[in-house]
Amino acid sequence: MIVDERMTSYLHSLDSADSDVITAIRDLALEMKVPIIRPETAALLKVLIRMYKPLRVLEIGTGTGYSAVLMAECLPAGGRITTIENYEVRIPVAKENIKQAGMEDTITLIEGDALEVLEALPEGYDFVFMDAAKAQYIHYLPHVMRILKTGGVLVSDNVLQDGDVIQSRFAVTRRNRTIHSRMREYLWELKHHPQLETSVLTVGDGMTISVKLDIEGADR
Repeated sequence: MIVDERMTSYLHSLDSADSDVITAIRDLALEMKVPIIRPETAALLKVLIRMYKPLRVLEIGTGTGYSAVLMAECLPAGGRITTIENYEVRIPVAKENIKQAGMEDTITLIEGDALEVLEALPEGYDFVFMDAAKAQYIHYLPHVMRILKTGGVLVSDNVLQDGDVIQSRFAVTRRNRTIHSRMREYLWELKHHPQLETSVLTVGDGMTISVKLDIEGADR
């Protein structure tokens, strides 16, 4: 979360060009005023996917399909992405974007409430990208821990809330206090969970990268 605009602009200027389909999806999201991951977040996510080479990826929060297609472009051969979206207005847009990207065989979009979908998902995911309702992260975590393989990676976006997370709950607007308290609880849990090794990064609006450890009997 770099606040120096000149530095941010310089770093963005170093980025290589995205594919035409990624550019089109990003432009559409901006036109529709649908939030998407920030450029520096996208850059790190691409590196992580290429580094870990996951075959089974879960995304919680599809939006317009931007980050799902972005990750799909970086997957190894045979890799697959399952992505969950509950907002009815965005689902047809995401489906069309996935189709236009030629990723229908790679990306499976599941419609529905993330908590209900997570309860039904089988174990065995290598990589989870969490970018949905921020107040729900803490509730998603037990399900993610169940389905994530040992050695698997959990990446969570927008965890610093433009810096509000360090403020007293009374310093944030009343409508944001639930999100504020739950995000602080989530970050504490990530850093203290016996089965996770977690780093909190000031990239974009804050990201966490967690690795699930091989610790017998540490499930909770």
